[in-house]
Amino acid sequence: MPLYSYQAYDQGGVLISGRLEAENEFVAAAHLREQGYTPLEISPKMSLTLLLAHWKKVSLGELALFSRQLATMLDSGIPLRRSLHVLVQQAENRTWKRCLQEIAFLVESGISISQALEQFPHIFPPNYIKQIKAGEVVGMLEVILQQLSQQLEKEKNLRDNIRSAMFYPLTVLLFALFILIVMLIYAVPVFWAYYPPDTKLPPLTSAIIALSNSLRRYRYYYTAAAAFLGWAVYRLKNSTIGKKAREYISLRLPIWGGVAKKTIFARFTRVLAMLLAGGVPVLQALEVAGPAAGSLLIEEITHQAYERIKAGDSIAAPFRESGFFPPLVTQMMAVGEESGDLPKLLICIAEFYEAEVAALVKGMTSLIEPLMIIGIGSIVGLMVIALYLPMFSVITQF
Repeated sequence: MPLYSYQAYDQGGVLISGRLEAENEFVAAAHLREQGYTPLEISPKMSLTLLLAHWKKVSLGELALFSRQLATMLDSGIPLRRSLHVLVQQAENRTWKRCLQEIAFLVESGISISQALEQFPHIFPPNYIKQIKAGEVVGMLEVILQQLSQQLEKEKNLRDNIRSAMFYPLTVLLFALFILIVMLIYAVPVFWAYYPPDTKLPPLTSAIIALSNSLRRYRYYYTAAAAFLGWAVYRLKNSTIGKKAREYISLRLPIWGGVAKKTIFARFTRVLAMLLAGGVPVLQALEVAGPAAGSLLIEEITHQAYERIKAGDSIAAPFRESGFFPPLVTQMMAVGEESGDLPKLLICIAEFYEAEVAALVKGMTSLIEPLMIIGIGSIVGLMVIALYLPMFSVITQF
C-alpha cells in the first residue's frame, strides 16, 4: 500500500505532520478526518517502488480489457460503483490500480464516469472519453464500452502489425550503426598504423581516416550534438508543426504511405461505424471519429464535412470532394446512407483495410530483411576494402 506524508491541523489548531499508508490521497484524507485532523497537504512519499509504478504505463490491451469487463458487468445489471471496485481488485499494474481507485472514488462522490476519466488524460485518450460521454448521453454506456473494447483490440492488432514490421529493420540499423562507430574509433587506427608514411592514400581511405580522427578527437561534441538532436526531434514530433510534417511525409513515402493511409481509413470507418451503431447522432459521431483516426488531415476534412452535413448536405459528398478518400469508401458511404445501413457498410470498409494493412506489413517485412542485409553488408564491405586498398598498393610496388 502506498505511503503518504501529510500536514494537518489537529483539533487545537496546531500544525502537525506525519506519514500514513492508504490506497490513495482521498482515502488518506478520509483517515485523517476520522481522527479529528484537518488535512492541509497530502503527498506520496517517493520510493523506488513508487517511482517504478509511475513509470509503468497502462497498455492498450489493459484499456481494452477494462472496457470489455466493465461493459459485461453493466450489462449484467451490476451497478457502476460496484463494477469499478471489482476491477480495482483485479488490477495487477500498480499505476492502473491507483487510477481505478481514484476513478471509483470520484464516481462515488457523484460525478459521471466521463468526468472522472478526464482527470487522467495520460491514460484515457480524448476520443475514448468523448465516446464514453456520448454513451452516457444516449443511455447506452455498456454498448459503447463493448464497442470500444472491440475497437481497441483492433487498434492493438494494427499497432502490433506495424511494430513487427519496423522492429527488425530498426534493430538491425541501430546495431549496424554501433558496429560502424566501433570500427571507426578502434579498428581504423590499427590499420592506419601499418601504412607506410609515404603511401598515397585513395580518396575513400582518406575520408574514412579523417572521419575516424574526428570521432576520436571530438567524441564529446558528437555525443552532445546527438543528444541535442534527439531532444529537438522529440519536441518537434509532439508539436503541431511536427505532427503535420510527419504526416505529410509518411503519407507520401513509396510503400509506407499506403500502409499509413489504409490504417487511417480503417480507424476512421470503424470508430464512425461503432458510434452510429450505438445510436449516436451523425454529427456527434463525426466529432469523435475525426480525432480518433490519428490524422490531422482527416480531422480537418471531418470538420468541414460536419459543417456541410449540418447545413443539409449528404454524408458521402464532403468526403468524396475532399479528394483524400478513395472511391471505395465514398461510394459505400453513399450506398449505406441511401439504404439506411451505413454502420454495417462502414464495418466492411474497416475490415477490408485492416486486412490490407496486415498484408502490406507482411510484404514489407519480407522485403526489408534482405534489403537491410545487403545494405549493411555493402557498408561494412566498402569500409574493409577502403582500409585494405593502401596495403594492396604497397604490395604491388615490390
